[in-house]
Amino acid sequence: MKKLLLTLLVLILCIGCTSQENSQDFIKKTEGRYLFNANEVIEIYYKENVLHAKWRGNDDIKLLKVDDSSFYMKELNEKMIFVNQPKMHIQLAEKTEHKGIKYHFEKMKGGEKTAMEYFKDKEYAKSLETFKSIQQKDSLNPTIRQRRINRLGYTYIRNQDYNAALEIFKINTILYPNSSNTFDSLGEAYFLKKDTLNAIANFKKALSINPENRNSKRFLKKLNTK
Repeated sequence: MKKLLLTLLVLILCIGCTSQENSQDFIKKTEGRYLFNANEVIEIYYKENVLHAKWRGNDDIKLLKVDDSSFYMKELNEKMIFVNQPKMHIQLAEKTEHKGIKYHFEKMKGGEKTAMEYFKDKEYAKSLETFKSIQQKDSLNPTIRQRRINRLGYTYIRNQDYNAALEIFKINTILYPNSSNTFDSLGEAYFLKKDTLNAIANFKKALSINPENRNSKRFLKKLNTK
């Protein structure tokens, strides 16, 4: 406890004696968007040469300058260090809560978006490529979990946004081509769009993967009796 209090005291003293303004060169190098995780962004910007951030709906987070490259973010309870090599990124200073684990937030290129940002902007091809890239790097990443994407599709359906549901289900079938459930969901989206031929094709695909898919059987029976 004494060690923790001493560390906090040193941090407070450093913040108090450090100018909060940043050089133009530092601003130019660090301003921009950083991947907090595969589908979430921290945006760094400056007001009167003082560093601010946008994160999780808060558009005006002021970071406290510790030294020329380090800043304390209260909302994260972390000291963030801007590192220029091998390319600009943010890393979290090591602390007891995550000792031995290094957290790096890569700076995004100009115009680069997350998978869901591309999707919401209806840039579906780029969204798919970004999802695939995440899957290739980390097949267990929560962002590309089959069930998570499927739930998102049904959220669109509940909101009667059938076009978005159709597109997110298409992405899921490409990410998980051996899943009966993804094709079953895509079949439902086509059904709601009144595209009978594609609905039937996807329900049949679902059954070819899993002949016991009861939902696909039910929909095919309904469609074939029309």
